Amino acid sequence: RWQKIFMFPLWSKMAVFWNKMFLTIIVLLIVLFLDAVREVRKYSSVHVNEKAANVNSSAFDHIQMKLFRSQRNLYLSGFSLFLWLVLRRTVTLLTQLAKEMASHAALETQVNDATEAAKKYMAENERLQEALSGKGNGKKKESTDATEEKLKEEVEHLKAELQKTSQAFHKAKTEVAAVKKQSEGLRREYDHLMKEFEQLQ
Repeated sequence: RWQKIFMFPLWSKMAVFWNKMFLTIIVLLIVLFLDAVREVRKYSSVHVNEKAANVNSSAFDHIQMKLFRSQRNLYLSGFSLFLWLVLRRTVTLLTQLAKEMASHAALETQVNDATEAAKKYMAENERLQEALSGKGNGKKKESTDATEEKLKEEVEHLKAELQKTSQAFHKAKTEVAAVKKQSEGLRREYDHLMKEFEQLQ
């Protein structure tokens, strides 16, 4: 499903602006987070001073309201920054997984085609050997030997290609398994962080 979604042509057009947009939003969230930290420090110190001085209760309530708002902004900006980074990582892992799955499917078809061609050539070679085993004198033997040599060379070449494609297929399978393990770890970490976030709420 994700592979079909990320293969839309819309994503290739948006990919040009995606990094710029991501960096812009990251900078904006960092600025908001730092501003919220500054506000919390400021109103915390004012809150302590006003509490110690025991001044007007309405002014004290006003400072408490400002402190509550700054703390709320701190939590919102911090969690937004964290979740934005998690979202970016998740999207990159999904795109990598979709590409690996596509290359995996292409390698599977290539390996299947190579094995079918090798079987066909080996069957033809056996048929020719059976047909030419009874006959043989002079020029016919030489021509059949030449064709047999060519067929043997072709079979060896196809075997080498089959071995290469099987090695590439095995490598792609290991890469896909590694990406799957990484995405599983990220999903578990995200679930754990969401549970912590719910507990904090």
